[in-house]
Formats: sequence, structure tokens, C-alpha cells
Amino acid sequence: MLWEPCKDDKIRKPPFEEVKLVLGLTWQRGRWDGSDGGIGGYGDVLEYMAECRYETEDDQTNAIQLVTDMKKRFHLIASEAAAEKMKNLDHFCDGDVDLMRRKCAALVLSEMGFVKTGL
Repeated sequence: MLWEPCKDDKIRKPPFEEVKLVLGLTWQRGRWDGSDGGIGGYGDVLEYMAECRYETEDDQTNAIQLVTDMKKRFHLIASEAAAEKMKNLDHFCDGDVDLMRRKCAALVLSEMGFVKTGL
């Protein structure tokens, strides 16, 4: 199976709900300044988030769906180097779903300029 839960027993910090909040706020700002990729970009993922698409009882399915939706739009905002990192994410994370969604979120936030501009 390609997707498995986190392999270690420790809880990663910060809780992923906080990461999702940062993503949502960044995507909202991106709608205003155009850094969300425009039509078909991360504004759509923000709408899915508001519709609770990633809030089922199955956390693994939620994570996979969020990663899929983020990866699908990455080409709209990504540099060539970042696109290559996203392409290799599955191999790098070796089936660790939590690590995958965190690394994917980090790449999206980085390419949207979060480190430079914050919220």
C-alpha cells in the first residue's frame, strides 16, 4: 500500500489542523494578490476546505485528498525546482501520509511566498 499512517508513535508538531488554518489564510490572501494560481488554483481548494471535503471520519483519506488537490494545482505557482521536489514527494515520504501532507503544504506555502510575506 502506497499510503500508510505515520510510522512513528510521536505526534508531529504543529497539529495539522493549524497547518490547514495557515494554508486557508494564505489561499485567501492569494485570491486577493493573485499568488493562488488564479482560476482553477488554490482558491478552489479553499472552497473545498470550506465545504468540509477534508473532514470525513477517515483521516488518511482526508490527507490523501488534500495532497491530491494541492499537487494538482502546483504547476500554476511552482518554479521548476519546486515542481521537481513535488514530483519526487511520493518517493521521499515513503508512504508516510502525515509527512506527505506536511511536505506538500510546505512546498505550496513556500511557492506562494509565505516565508517572505507571511499573512
